[in-house]
Amino acid sequence: MKGSGSPKAIHLEFSDKYDRDHAEHYFRKHRAGLARRLTTWRELAMARRALAMAGDPDVVLDLPCGAGRFWPLLAAKSGRRILAADSSEEMLQVARRMQPKELVDRVECFQCSAFKTGLDDGSVDNIFCMRLLHHILEPAHRLAMLREFHRVTRDTVCISLWVDGNYRAYRRRKLEATRSKAELQNRGVVERERIEAEVRQAGFRIVGHLDFLKFYSMWRVYVLRKE
Repeated sequence: MKGSGSPKAIHLEFSDKYDRDHAEHYFRKHRAGLARRLTTWRELAMARRALAMAGDPDVVLDLPCGAGRFWPLLAAKSGRRILAADSSEEMLQVARRMQPKELVDRVECFQCSAFKTGLDDGSVDNIFCMRLLHHILEPAHRLAMLREFHRVTRDTVCISLWVDGNYRAYRRRKLEATRSKAELQNRGVVERERIEAEVRQAGFRIVGHLDFLKFYSMWRVYVLRKE
């Protein structure tokens, strides 16, 4: 499965924080409190619809997989091959330890960067990339990642990020104008026109999109198909 066609790896500073303690906190926080559980429920519903829009793929790369939050959803399809990767080895260890053994046995885990996966061209049917792009603030870095995804997928990609055109993005823009990059935790809103131009530049067409809560929430999921 390994290939050499990937671009030079790009390092994201925010990924350095994922030691074991932070990884365990990440696993638990999505299960803590009613608001978090409702958010997770909505995200899972969006992810389920996105996978359906992508044609219910048979081979999926979950990147970054984090603590395996989406593994039960991905494993719901019998016979699906699930590859799961993250830049943090500690996050992978937490996922393997915290998730049920029968689920972990379904998943092929490995460490890699989203910018340089090490996989062969056309290795998977779909790349499932949730909660990463809002951390990638440089357009050139987003494009590098999207081009790597275009190389590795045979067919589709699902991505989520923060976009403009809603109330929360308006509030976020005002916050960004008054705080430092460190205070904003390396997260940002991307203009819809910009990200849509970038995915086309990388060689994809947009199959469709899903909004967490239209006109209010920043979260949007795009389903892309390789041209």
